[in-house]
Amino acid sequence: MRSRSRLHAGARRARRHLHRCVRIDARALAMFRVSLALLILADLLLRSRNFTFFYTEHGVVPRSLARELSADYAFSFYHLSTNTTVIAALFVIQALFAIQLLVGYRTTFATVVSFLFVVSLDHHNPLVLSYADVLFRLLMFWAIFVPLGERWSVDAVHRRREPRTAVAGIATAFILGQMVYMYVTNGIIKSVSSTWRSGNAAPRVLGLDEMTFLLGDTVRQFQTFLEFGGLLWYVMMVCGWVLLVTYGWYRIPFLLLYIGGHLSFALTVRIGAFAYVALAGLLLFVQTPVLDTLEHWLRRAGERSPSLQSLARHLESMRHRLRSVGARLPPPHPRWTTDRVRRARARIHGATLRLIIVTIVFVGVVLVAQTAGAVADHDGSEPLEEVIDRTVSETLEETTGVKQVNTVASAMAIDQPVGWGVFAPNPRTTDRYYVFSATTESGEYVDVYSDRPLAYDRPFNELQRQYGTYRERFYMNSVRRGGSSTDTAAILAEYRCAEWEATHGERLTHLNMYVVSEEVTRATVDSPEDRDRSYRLFYRHGCGDNEPMTFEPPE
Repeated sequence: MRSRSRLHAGARRARRHLHRCVRIDARALAMFRVSLALLILADLLLRSRNFTFFYTEHGVVPRSLARELSADYAFSFYHLSTNTTVIAALFVIQALFAIQLLVGYRTTFATVVSFLFVVSLDHHNPLVLSYADVLFRLLMFWAIFVPLGERWSVDAVHRRREPRTAVAGIATAFILGQMVYMYVTNGIIKSVSSTWRSGNAAPRVLGLDEMTFLLGDTVRQFQTFLEFGGLLWYVMMVCGWVLLVTYGWYRIPFLLLYIGGHLSFALTVRIGAFAYVALAGLLLFVQTPVLDTLEHWLRRAGERSPSLQSLARHLESMRHRLRSVGARLPPPHPRWTTDRVRRARARIHGATLRLIIVTIVFVGVVLVAQTAGAVADHDGSEPLEEVIDRTVSETLEETTGVKQVNTVASAMAIDQPVGWGVFAPNPRTTDRYYVFSATTESGEYVDVYSDRPLAYDRPFNELQRQYGTYRERFYMNSVRRGGSSTDTAAILAEYRCAEWEATHGERLTHLNMYVVSEEVTRATVDSPEDRDRSYRLFYRHGCGDNEPMTFEPPE
């Protein structure tokens, strides 16, 4: 009897600990909601710079190509029409729903629709995506199941009860677990690399001119500091689970490390929105005791500083005005919403989460069983990592049940990467830039990509300047990898031919797409002229009716 009672007591303590670990403060949910909305609005604004080039039939990714490169049955509002005006209108509609999410009006509905628009836009051009987009979609998906509008929202103004301080449950465990899963699997993949284990990864990443910006050129002068930082980041990835087994103030020292790491990426490496999406996800780990203390400190600081007091009065006035505006809006839930309707919604919510749990467990068990069998049968004839990768791919594509789950998940762009390969297993050690060598009808040789006379040396000392936007770099990676196996390079080549004629008044006859790679070593980080350079032709094109022809680069 004593042993049984001790087991029960231990189980109760474990449940209480788990409950504390997955609790999310309602204010953290509100900050997370605002961050999601602002990220959507910022993304739409940044994408609009390449609106015609990337998102219309007149650009390089027509709907036919997007559908060809997307998953089967890929969902997208943007595929409803090829009309440029309609696509622009959908951009505006997506922004309006993001604003609705920002203010927290009918928050769950706004979250669902915003998620569908995010998926739609990503499927509209899959060539410009990165891990930031994958993480953002998954966080948006899990956000559907948590009460983002509990605090600091129009919904809260109309609600007839006091807002909850915090929430805990399966949904909060999933959304927190998403961040932890990303870190841990990335750490596991990095662990096979001696470059990460030795601390040499960060100096190599910061040595790439194609990616570094802002403080990157300054920071990479401190190689020892970078070695320590890279090794610490690797350990943080492997130990990402610590964020989920700690709570309250015990979690804060670890959380600050992750926040500092992502901020350092945002200031040194041009990798899109990844740092900002991750920072939004980390807001969820800040719990009630910490936020209460921060509010107390801010209140005390405001009492001592006249300027802060003035700011506080302005913010309080703004809050009252916003509450007044929110109160005049129609109630988020119609007056005829009965208790039966609310119970039905709760049952649907619970059933959906249970279905997700069963699906994740089923797929996980099958993947583990298949992978374990492949590892047991491994005879050493090929690298174990390749065996595991092939087994996972075959399981997802061929195993009954798993295949259907993967098809649905891919169509909605919520297919979870089995392992997050951000800078893993090995970081890049080559800088790259592009030269599109072409000939005009008058016989002149030009570099169409950088709009200059033909030359194979660097177009800029800061190589990231060759791209108008960071998504253009992701796009060019997709073009380079696709080569002649898809229509991606052919469409881009024909676009460049037409663009050159329109802007220069002269036709091109032939165009070759070269990627130039520079091997970066620690000795050549600041002297690109001393790097070993190689040239690779990945596509050749004949403009108009001309047959393709190759121009050889210098030896």
